[in-house]
Amino acid sequence: MRTVIDPAGLTPAERRVWEAFPLGEGVDFREEPAASAADSGGSPADDPAAGASWGPERTVRAEVLRALLIDGPAQDGEIAGLKLTGARITGQLDLVYGTVEQAVQLRFCHFEQPLKLYGAQLRALVLSDSVLPGLKGGNLRVDGVLRLSCCRVTGPIRLQGAKISGAVFVNGARLGSPAAPDADAGDAAAEPVLQLNHAAIGTDLWAVGLVAHGQVRLNGATVGGQVNLDEADLHVPAGETALHAETLSVGTDLRAVRLRARGRVNLSGSRIPHQLNLAYARLSNPGGPALRASSCVIGELWLREAAPIVGTVNLRRSQLDLLHVPPGVWPDRVRIDGLGYRTLAPHLPAEQRLPLLEREEGGYLPYAYEQLAAAYRTAGDDAAARTVQLAKLRRHRRTLPRYARFWGRLQDVAVGYGYRPMRAAGWLLLLLCTGATAFTLHHPPALKPAEAPGFNPVFYTLDLLLPLVDFGQETAFAPRGWYQWLSYLLIAVGWILATTIAAGRHPLPEPAVASRRATTRNGERLPGTGLLAGAPGTSMAA
Repeated sequence: MRTVIDPAGLTPAERRVWEAFPLGEGVDFREEPAASAADSGGSPADDPAAGASWGPERTVRAEVLRALLIDGPAQDGEIAGLKLTGARITGQLDLVYGTVEQAVQLRFCHFEQPLKLYGAQLRALVLSDSVLPGLKGGNLRVDGVLRLSCCRVTGPIRLQGAKISGAVFVNGARLGSPAAPDADAGDAAAEPVLQLNHAAIGTDLWAVGLVAHGQVRLNGATVGGQVNLDEADLHVPAGETALHAETLSVGTDLRAVRLRARGRVNLSGSRIPHQLNLAYARLSNPGGPALRASSCVIGELWLREAAPIVGTVNLRRSQLDLLHVPPGVWPDRVRIDGLGYRTLAPHLPAEQRLPLLEREEGGYLPYAYEQLAAAYRTAGDDAAARTVQLAKLRRHRRTLPRYARFWGRLQDVAVGYGYRPMRAAGWLLLLLCTGATAFTLHHPPALKPAEAPGFNPVFYTLDLLLPLVDFGQETAFAPRGWYQWLSYLLIAVGWILATTIAAGRHPLPEPAVASRRATTRNGERLPGTGLLAGAPGTSMAA
């Protein structure tokens, strides 16, 4: 329905806006007009939060703005535009399915009712520093940028399915209202405060310093550049999702340095080709998942200097090139079945990484140990890789029946399942010294004195200890009494050592263990399966 405005019925404030529109000039109603666009608004009287008390000298009806934007006056040689600052806008600005050819800039304004922009097509929309009760902009089309920087919005911002050719700015915005201590959790989390699900953003989503008292929803969204949530503060009731970004697709990075999330962060199925940077972040969801990033394809995951995570972490079936998580950041329970990565940072001894594998909720996972060993092999640390393989066999032993556990423990004590071969040399040396000393003090009698060679206690002991080795001493002499029992013991221990060495020699995994699990998705090779140059920790942290 066309809105017809009689210029003769305009208030003085509205007439200023009407006359400035065709010239593209700005109108600033503030008592202390800002010297620049970066100014924060001047005196407290100009704070849009107090806009309900502003008088008619700075009040403009929404229907007047709608008439200007849909069919406003034009002047030859000039580019029209709505540039309004510090106004109280009464009524509801309704541009549903409308096409606006001019840029819209409404800064430091106080809106009495939510904006209705469903299906509208705009050149650019700037609402920075304004106060409004909500925005209904599903399927909105914006050719330029959408700016909601430093806005205070008490109701939901609905931009699901929107297409923004430029960037979206919500940095410094405050969305929603803190829930009362006695509020019902289900009511407090009824609707997300920022809804960009299935939206398409041409360049970046900039939300530095965002404060959201409610869920931020980005699931299914496509962002051509980066998502920046640095210094953001996300609050939801206990057990709810603070950031819902399933199947999010990002062109470069998802930055969330110093993010504070009180609730679940859900990134399942997301594709982040470069960095998911959670350095210095604080993630907390007691009794539930604090970070869920399962089935993701991520270049690098950074949790450098982050606070210990409160809640569980789920990285099942995700593929990464670099995993930078200090051991102290991991929570008591994790889900890492199928997690693939090429390198770890910082480079630490295997003993500091192995406790994480014990925290897997699903119990013993052989592949988790294989993957960790492969990462150490990629870093050139074969000793750490052997330590991981030994830990894997010890962990596996706990799943076996009692008789098998006894044999495994014997292999472990004897030669460390073949990964500690010097233990066998130590055992042999100890037994050799024991036998040689005993048989030096008491020579066993010869079976055939006339044919027997000269007795040598060292080689006689070696003849007893080493299977399939014959120095001619064992067959020529026959000890008696306790010395006979000592010879039997040496023979038995020799066979046990030989058997455990043979049984314990398992080959180490190849460095490219992850390549055996390599798959392609949409014709692209998944990160974590290709060959990358460089050692762990060499990637640049933002």
